[in-house]
Amino acid sequence: MSDTVSTSKPERQRLRQEQMRSLIRSIGMLPVLIVLGILVQLAGIYFTGEGRFLSWQNLSIVAQQASINAVLGAGMTFVILTGGIDLSVGSILAAAAVVGLEVSQVAGDIGVIAALVTGLVIGLANGVLIAFLQLPPFIVTLGSLTAVRGLARLLGNDTTVFNSDLPFAFIGNDSIGIPGVFEIPWLVVIAFLVIVGSWLILRRTVLGVHIYAVGGNPAAARLSGIKVWAVLLFVYGISGLLAGLGGVMQAARLYAANGLQLGQSYELDAIAAVILGGTSFVGGIGSIWGTLIGALIIAVLTNGLILLGVTDVWQYIAKGAVIIGAVALDRYRLRGSART
Repeated sequence: MSDTVSTSKPERQRLRQEQMRSLIRSIGMLPVLIVLGILVQLAGIYFTGEGRFLSWQNLSIVAQQASINAVLGAGMTFVILTGGIDLSVGSILAAAAVVGLEVSQVAGDIGVIAALVTGLVIGLANGVLIAFLQLPPFIVTLGSLTAVRGLARLLGNDTTVFNSDLPFAFIGNDSIGIPGVFEIPWLVVIAFLVIVGSWLILRRTVLGVHIYAVGGNPAAARLSGIKVWAVLLFVYGISGLLAGLGGVMQAARLYAANGLQLGQSYELDAIAAVILGGTSFVGGIGSIWGTLIGALIIAVLTNGLILLGVTDVWQYIAKGAVIIGAVALDRYRLRGSART
């Protein structure tokens, strides 16, 4: 009897530890998001005499600021789960926005389709180079970052493209709901639908299982019969497609697009959101809901610094610190999983 008790007690402790780790993984960075929001509110009261952060109007602005990064981050999550990286999403966004605006001037709503196709084609081109030529994702997408940025400038004749009668402007400026009672911006609705759709793919389909398997061990995935090349084509294609959607969302907000400036450093924000959300750089570990929380953390940080009157110089420094912290957190997670 004593032997049974002595052997079951360590087992119970192990189960409790595993349950605690599972709870921590499921909660992720949500406590950080909540604490950061409270700190920004209190800092606003202390330094400016008014706490505007938690007002409904400002929270709506935060959600809209996070929406495009969440969409880009969703695509980046697919890529990083396979152990890859996509540094070209900001440039793809710019090229897609320019194409969407130019096509909308002559073909109306077809501009949305043109922008999405632009993003998809560039993403698939990245995937072909990585999957079939086996080039390093970092090098391929770094080259695309520069080349596609040049393409965006070329497509727009190196000027800002305007369309004051943009047919899909409602995406960036209108809301859905009951006017004056409860309204949700279309940007937020689209971002949420992208997150839900991504979650369904990753957690409710065989393709999602294959994506995690490729990220966990590409060689073992290949030996088990998974078409690794097809998975890589899909993840880089979806990353490009969602970057194209981000271009549509940004163009709809601004009625304009500039190949030189639009989307600059967006890839860094997307990567930071993904890593903050718990997806590991080595692949095979992570969740799409974590990416959403990561995008909200970055948006809250940016919005809070603006409300506190912090200059854009210090905003860049703060974002850089967040990215470094995100990578350090990823390393800490890996060491913790190795110990357990």
